[in-house]
Parts: sequence; C-alpha cells; structure tokens
Amino acid sequence: MNDKRCDEPPGPGPTEPVARAKLPELALLFLRLGFTAFGGPAAHVAIMENEVVRRRRWLSPEKFLDLLGAANLIPGPSSTELAIFIGNEQAGWRGLVLAGVCFILPAALMVTALAWVYVRFGSVPQISGVLYGIKPVVVAVVVQALWGLGPKAIKKSFWLGTIGGVACVASAFHMDALAVLVGAGVVSAARQRLGKADARAGAVLLGGVAGTGATVAVPVSLLALFLTFLKTGAVVFGSGYVLLAFLRADLVERLHWLTEQQLLDAVAIGQVTPGPVFTTATFIGYVLGGGWGALLATVGIFVPGFLLVMLTRPLVTRVRRSLLASDFLDGVNVAALALMAVVTVQLARAALVDVRTIFIALVGSVLLVRWKVNSTWLVVGGAVLGAVARMAQ
Repeated sequence: MNDKRCDEPPGPGPTEPVARAKLPELALLFLRLGFTAFGGPAAHVAIMENEVVRRRRWLSPEKFLDLLGAANLIPGPSSTELAIFIGNEQAGWRGLVLAGVCFILPAALMVTALAWVYVRFGSVPQISGVLYGIKPVVVAVVVQALWGLGPKAIKKSFWLGTIGGVACVASAFHMDALAVLVGAGVVSAARQRLGKADARAGAVLLGGVAGTGATVAVPVSLLALFLTFLKTGAVVFGSGYVLLAFLRADLVERLHWLTEQQLLDAVAIGQVTPGPVFTTATFIGYVLGGGWGALLATVGIFVPGFLLVMLTRPLVTRVRRSLLASDFLDGVNVAALALMAVVTVQLARAALVDVRTIFIALVGSVLLVRWKVNSTWLVVGGAVLGAVARMAQ
C-alpha cells in the first residue's frame, strides 16, 4: 500500500467509495497484527480501526462500528470476531477464514513455545521468578478492565446493579457460570417486559440455585479437552477476561485439571504475548495434553466464533434493533462483570502472597487506571522485578 495514505484525512464518509482488499493483503495485515497487537481487546479494536478505516479505506467508519457492534453481540472473543467480520466483509467466506486464522495463528504459536518452556523449565528459579512478578500485574489488568467497564454496564439503571450484585453472590457460591449469565439476561429482560414483581422473583431464583455446580473430577482426555473449550468458546460473553471465570469454574473447580497457580500462570503467559487473550486456551491445552492438546483447545475455543460470525452476519441489524435482545444483553454484560470480579478476588489470593506482590499489584492498578500505561510494559516490568527478587533470595 502507498504510505502517503497515512497523511490523508481520517477515513471515508458514509457515502464515499471504499477500497476492496485482496486475499494476500488481508493475510499480511492480520498476520502482522497477530505478531504485534499487544494490549488486549480494546487496543486490538483501535489498531484495526486505524488500519482498515483510516489507512487502507477498506471500510467506512459507520460500517466499522456496525461490525464492532455485531462482534459484541455474540459470544466469543470480540476483537478476533471483529477481524473475522472484516475478512468476511472484504472477501466473503475465504476472507472470513483467512483473517481469523492469520490473527490467531501467531499468538497460538508463541504461546505453544512458551508452554513448552513452562512444562520443561517451570521449576527453574528464574522462570518461577518471572511468573511470580507477572501474576500481580495480571490481577491489576483485570481490575482495570472492571474499573472501566463496570460503570458503563450499570449506568442504565439501579436494577442492573442489583442483578450484578446477585450474580456476584451466586458466583461466589459456585453457581455454574453459564447459568449466572443466562439467568441474569432473562431477569433483565423480564424486568422490562413483565414488571418489577416478576423480575424480583427471577432474581431470587437466580440467587437461590447457587452452589449447585458439579465438582466431580474428570480424567483428562483429548476429547474432553476439546469439548470443554468448545463449550467455553460458544458461551463466553463480554470482555476476554470473563474467560477466567469459565476456566476457573470448569478446569479448577469442576474438573480439577488445574490448580489456581497453574491457571494464573496460563493467564500470565496470555498477557506476555500479542493477539487474542483466548490463546490462554492454547497454553492450558499444551500443559494438559501436549501438542495435540494445544491444537484441540485452540480449535475448540475459536471455532464457535467463526461459525457465529457466518451465521449471524445477515441477522445483526435486526438483533441490534430488538429491545428484548438489548435488555437480555444488558443483563448478560452485568453478570459477566460480576463473574470477573469474583474471579479477580479468587486469583488475587493466589497471586498476592507477600508485600512485594501486593505492592506490584497496587502500583500496576494505579498506572493502568490513572495514566493508562500499556499493560505490556507493566508485564515486562513485573517479570524483571520478579526475576530479580527470586535471584536475590
């Protein structure tokens, strides 16, 4: 592409013609983003907007916002699904597959390599020191996400805040994460359609079934691993960090495949690498099942996003205009944040083990919330501090 476009006005207007991407151009762009897009979903969206609207003029600003809204309406990793939507818009089903795979593949390969190092050298003091320093930063990153998203999710009504509080209690008492999300969505929709009394009864029901989640250990098998991540990829709404709630509920509490520490390590590795946060699944798959486990976990968690984009693309406009769907999603989003809050507390217990780690988490939270420091630099800083602290012992 011509570099002079960097100096052109910021994107086409709603009626201006836009350029059409060719398959090699799509592949090169999303491969590059897969290798360089640090900072999580919000940063990914900003980078994609700059690349496809401002620089390349593949989409108008209005069309980009439509696709972003569609990605937020369906389960799965929103920034990855945005890449898939963009590919589909530019080159049909071939572009859909190519853009998604090219965005996911670099991060998946890097995470697999780090998982190999973790499995082989995880007990070496230098490696454990790096993870010791990164884990408090992970807690700070999730705190930042909650700080930014929480007020937006509950600002519409006091009732949504109530639903969020009930969802927190239900999650704290080990209610199934999917049941919390669906129940909150139903209660929110009922509040608007049936009135306060019926909705209040629904909220009581949502809280009353807490503690019913299964806790029977299941042996690790490749098929069970694939199906677990397939389910997760098909139902996770909200920020990529909501994934933590599902992983903890399934892999730590229900199946007993991971410890709290191993889950924290997986999330820490996901923070070190660019690309989708959902490649945390790749790391866990490798730890539990080697190379095949990494492949099946990655395919399982991402394939629902491809299918949902393909199936919902023609229906997006109608769904967005539906008041009932909007009310349901308001409840789901609040519940997703409640799950994140509970998991943050649980993970903090495992990560904040002494004064140093508490200090790292507090400083990281302030830098992220107050000064919007890129989380990648904090991860690097935490890794250095952790390694130095362990070597000094």
